[in-house]
Amino acid sequence: MKLFINGSENRINEFREKIGDTADADYFMYDFNPDSMDFDQYDAIFDLNLDEAPENLEWYAKLENKPVIVSAVKMQLAQMAYYQGNEIACHLVGFNALPTFINRTKAELSLYNQSSKEGIAELFNSLNWDARFVDDRVGMVTPRLIFMIINEAAYTLQEGIATEKDIDESMKLGVNYPYGPFEWCDKIGIIDVYETLLALYNDTHDERYKICPLLKTKFLRGA
Repeated sequence: MKLFINGSENRINEFREKIGDTADADYFMYDFNPDSMDFDQYDAIFDLNLDEAPENLEWYAKLENKPVIVSAVKMQLAQMAYYQGNEIACHLVGFNALPTFINRTKAELSLYNQSSKEGIAELFNSLNWDARFVDDRVGMVTPRLIFMIINEAAYTLQEGIATEKDIDESMKLGVNYPYGPFEWCDKIGIIDVYETLLALYNDTHDERYKICPLLKTKFLRGA
């Protein structure tokens, strides 16, 4: 199987770790010319950062019946397709491609067209992923939960109730999560955490996603 993978370096590295040698993959870190690309040579297209530049869907939308799997956490597929006039000939699939969520046994996916489900499940199974399909919504499912916890942890720290270390240890011991909320935030990256929470709040206006001022300051300082 021949794969095209485009995205940021950290996401590409995690993707590479996940699939190993299960497929022949060409990796691009935004260093290719789409006008000169022969996308027909690939069995599937992965763009791990497309929800940050949805206008780039134009490169893939006309690839008839081609699986095109894109990051769809900060923006839902329906909105990306809307920018293309809903002229989508490919099998457009949303993927939770945030850092730390790629190299897992289960792949969290959404579908633009439900008719793509069976074929996409088979594709991911061949790459050693168990496909789990969720609704096409901003934040999907797992990021909504984890980022809400990170945001609440920031409020707890801001109020002086506990230290970062105490909060992280309590989360790992209490619910057996692999990381505490601040550890997880650092591993994902503050930019992705902030932008996803902002997208969630704008989509839902739910107070749970209203960004904690302390977290906003962390984002603004880039730390």
